[in-house]
Amino acid sequence: MKLDVVIPTYNRGTLLRKTISSLLNARVPAGLDVRIIAVDNNSTDDTKAVINEIAATSNLPVTYVFEKRQGRSPALNAGVTVATGDLIGFIDDDEEIDASWYETILAAFTENDVDFIGGPYVPRFEGDVPEWLPKSHTAVVGIVDGGDKVVPFDKSYPGILMGGNAVFRRETLERVGPYSTALGRSGTRLLSCEDEDMYQRLMAAGARGLYLPQLIVYHFIPRERLTKRYHRSWCFWQSVSSAVLDRIRPQPIPYVMGVPRYFYGRALRGMFSMVSVWEPESRFSNELSLWELAGFFYGKHFYRSE
Repeated sequence: MKLDVVIPTYNRGTLLRKTISSLLNARVPAGLDVRIIAVDNNSTDDTKAVINEIAATSNLPVTYVFEKRQGRSPALNAGVTVATGDLIGFIDDDEEIDASWYETILAAFTENDVDFIGGPYVPRFEGDVPEWLPKSHTAVVGIVDGGDKVVPFDKSYPGILMGGNAVFRRETLERVGPYSTALGRSGTRLLSCEDEDMYQRLMAAGARGLYLPQLIVYHFIPRERLTKRYHRSWCFWQSVSSAVLDRIRPQPIPYVMGVPRYFYGRALRGMFSMVSVWEPESRFSNELSLWELAGFFYGKHFYRSE
């Protein structure tokens, strides 16, 4: 079985070196051939030099791909186009895989009838964790924890498949199509929802997936993400992204002025709670519900994709 691991990257040469090193140092089990595909998404730092330097001495094949169109989705799609493996995996350029990552992948696809798998993101904080950091918004800093049991990705799973730690059968990606280029981070824009869109299409296609707690990546969380300003911006743009996705695939729920009604209820409860609750984490979590409402309204009525 052959696995191509795609890494979309943009101006993170130092972190990328650690990411690729973790892929080179993890245990590769017999029966699995691994190739690394690093997609340079129009970087202006030393990204290309880092990839070529590693490729020259690597114990695994490392392929450099340049994708000029800015955005995580175009970079992912460029990696898939180059990939030739039976399996295609995705990790981000600020992550390192666990030493058993490849072993988990081979076992999952040889012992189960599955089309895709995903796993947790274990945080590695650069700075001290502030007391106000809301546990209700762990996605802001990129923490994924689906529990300690193997469970299917289905309607009962409390989340979605996140593309920074995911592996697909090639035929499954061909069946559901590429990542949406109308969604996803592009440069400094905090757009997202490309993973949510892909997950919805996987479910609609009847694809079978498993969340595997042992499929671990370690996610670097820099100090700048541990600020209230970053959280406000992320929640606003996450909701803008949700509104863009909503145009493509509206939800079968009540709307008020183009916004799902539950956004208003959540924001209203947040406003009342901000007056009566002074505990830092809860108070800030309530404030973020207002930014989410504002983001969805802006995304639905004013934002236009490039």
